[in-house]
Amino acid sequence: MPARDVAALERACLTALPAPRQAFDGPFVVKAFLGGTGRGNAVSSLDPSEDPGLPARIARIEALYTRLGLPTRFRLTPLDPPGLEALLAARDYAEGEESLVLSGAVPPVEDPAVEVLAGPEPDWMAVVATAEYQGAARRAEKLRMPELLAATGGWLLLREDGVAAACLFAVVDGPYCGFFDLAVRPEFRRRGLAERLVRATAAWAAGQGASILWAQVASTNAASLALQARVGLREAYRYRYRIRPPKAFSSPA
Repeated sequence: MPARDVAALERACLTALPAPRQAFDGPFVVKAFLGGTGRGNAVSSLDPSEDPGLPARIARIEALYTRLGLPTRFRLTPLDPPGLEALLAARDYAEGEESLVLSGAVPPVEDPAVEVLAGPEPDWMAVVATAEYQGAARRAEKLRMPELLAATGGWLLLREDGVAAACLFAVVDGPYCGFFDLAVRPEFRRRGLAERLVRATAAWAAGQGASILWAQVASTNAASLALQARVGLREAYRYRYRIRPPKAFSSPA
């Protein structure tokens, strides 16, 4: 994917997953929340140009995360300046998870069983909790998303037999609609509910003026990758994390 298209999707990601603390250091955008999710507590570059100030920049970013009591987490993308990963490896950063960013036009299908909620209501949160670890920080970040989001967001919930069975969170940013937190209750899996929900999301997004759906999926999540392929999403690029735990920090005198 051309760098300009990668940059457009990266900007859409920043819009869709805001953090209450965000700042730029040169070409890097630094995000800090409660330490719950990787994307809300990571730094990433938006410019792949040579960066002569990179070593000092890394040290400043580390100091910031240390003050906040968070690990320093770099999200490596095709927009990284040359030499970034080598510098992180030399500073004892551990390898993190690799994910795929997928995008494409999904044929929309209206589904009367799908509700679009204004926030992560209890039924929506209950479905998400069946699919992923919900520590206190992660849960709190999800609950605060409505107050932080500046774009149009929707918390989609599919009910089956009167039961909240599947959910996802979607955000529209111009022509793009990113979706996250796709989950199906265990007793409702293998019924095609996830695919129905994604297609219903495409219909909702079209009503908001968006024509391209995108998602971020761990490279080890074979079931989700197969689903995205069925609905028409294709790999655009990949990203990986490099992580270093916080170290003791002393404020200057």
